[in-house]
Amino acid sequence: MARIVVDAMGSDEHPGPDVEGAVLAAREYGVEIILVGDESKVRPVLEKQNTQGLTIRVVHAPEMLTMEDKGEKLVLKARAKDSQNSMAVGMDMVKRGEADAFVTAGNTGAGMVTALFRLGRIRGVDRPALAPIFPTATGTCVVLDIGANPDCKPENLMQFGILGSIYAEKVRGVKNPKVGLVSNGEEEGKGNELVKGATPLFKASNLNYFGNVEGKEVIGGAVDVAVTDGFTGNVMLKTSEAVAKLITDTIRSLIKNGNLQTKIGGLLVKPALSAIKKLLDPGEQGAAPMLGVNGLVFIGHGRSDAFAIKNAVRVAKEAVDVKVLDAMKIAIEESLKK
Repeated sequence: MARIVVDAMGSDEHPGPDVEGAVLAAREYGVEIILVGDESKVRPVLEKQNTQGLTIRVVHAPEMLTMEDKGEKLVLKARAKDSQNSMAVGMDMVKRGEADAFVTAGNTGAGMVTALFRLGRIRGVDRPALAPIFPTATGTCVVLDIGANPDCKPENLMQFGILGSIYAEKVRGVKNPKVGLVSNGEEEGKGNELVKGATPLFKASNLNYFGNVEGKEVIGGAVDVAVTDGFTGNVMLKTSEAVAKLITDTIRSLIKNGNLQTKIGGLLVKPALSAIKKLLDPGEQGAAPMLGVNGLVFIGHGRSDAFAIKNAVRVAKEAVDVKVLDAMKIAIEESLKK
């Protein structure tokens, strides 16, 4: 049984969605849940849930990291041995082997810094990367990095490619995943100095290297893994989410404010619209893995509801079940021998 730590103080509306989603996951996926957070706040919410037959326990962590924790203040809280915030306590459990993965909907920056200090990096990885799953015309694409590393070197992108490829293969079930470098043109030689510097590294690797990809190729499903720096990746993510919201909100508004014929048409296409909404809903994936740290860490949106938390636990369980961390370590070790 996979043992998943859930940061009960992570989401914007904590601990309600975090606890409720964790209970749903325990029931649906048969995992052991360890809720980490202020017990005086977590316990009352948990007691309102139907937990009969489920393996759920609470580990007290009286403090929490917030958006206000930045710079030196964040570093001190993340690295102190006696830190009692929910992220530090939860990740320490993973490090000691008392849990298999950590899930949070808390501050992304705090999650990354805490993971670096509490878990460390996989040998051979200079910088971990956040790797969400983008919906595409043919399925999905692992995109990394989307914000952890605004400035990168070619070697960092190479490591991202290896980590993303292993994750796509082991967790997403993609055989020999195609890996592309995000650029402003498909032709080799296009792109900034970072992309040009990374290209020969990818061509010489054992990856199934596709070449340069523009944003339209990523969404069109040309590759299974799209590699970029955190600045570009974050812009891609935020733009994609905004466009998806604009489209769904506009369609909803046109149907609601339209004439009788439009409203009838809206009813007829409602199943199709629901399918589109599900495709574009980030809550379907729940959380993005932080690849490259020496432990399984998944970070979701601060606005996550119980549905998103439940799916975040599912994604964590899938990674645990296929031993993706071990596979990434082996792949990185192999790359170091070249």
